[in-house]
Amino acid sequence: MSERLGVTPAQTVGPYLHIGLHWPDGPYVVPEGTPGAFWIRGRIFDGTGSPVADAMVESWQADPDGRFDHPDDPRGAHPTTVPGFRGFGRVDTDAEGWYALHTVRPGPLPTSEGETEAPHLNLSVFGRGLLHRLVTRIYFPDEPANPADPVLRTVDPSRRDTLLARPSADGYQFDIRLQGEHETVFFAV
Repeated sequence: MSERLGVTPAQTVGPYLHIGLHWPDGPYVVPEGTPGAFWIRGRIFDGTGSPVADAMVESWQADPDGRFDHPDDPRGAHPTTVPGFRGFGRVDTDAEGWYALHTVRPGPLPTSEGETEAPHLNLSVFGRGLLHRLVTRIYFPDEPANPADPVLRTVDPSRRDTLLARPSADGYQFDIRLQGEHETVFFAV
């Protein structure tokens, strides 16, 4: 008689994530020296306000023309005009929860409903205690298209500021709070 095996229990993201997915040039969405490039730096905090030292952040964004060199772009894949732009970044947090991405400002994106999304970066956050990635966006505080952005309009006005980067000396700062007071808005995708 054969024994029936149970379902493997769900697991949180383990240490392999931090050890096995490190990518040395992952922070560079564009090469150093790219005209108009800047850093987005931030810290990830858990629900108690403690920094998360073993998380990973992935970014995905359009180029400055609002295009993707990808077949899923409904307008068709379009090579970027920015040399070395790859539209994707991956970075670990350090011992104090800091991450940094070197990028350029994306352009606005048309939606299938004929609206326009304001320039933004999509972020996925992976880390201990998370069964699935968390997905959020970074918007730029000085962007005139923000009020008309169809995604940002769906967010409670009292929480929209959790999606806005703050200017810093070499670009922007965007902290991510996983829980608690001022929790970052995350999207179900």
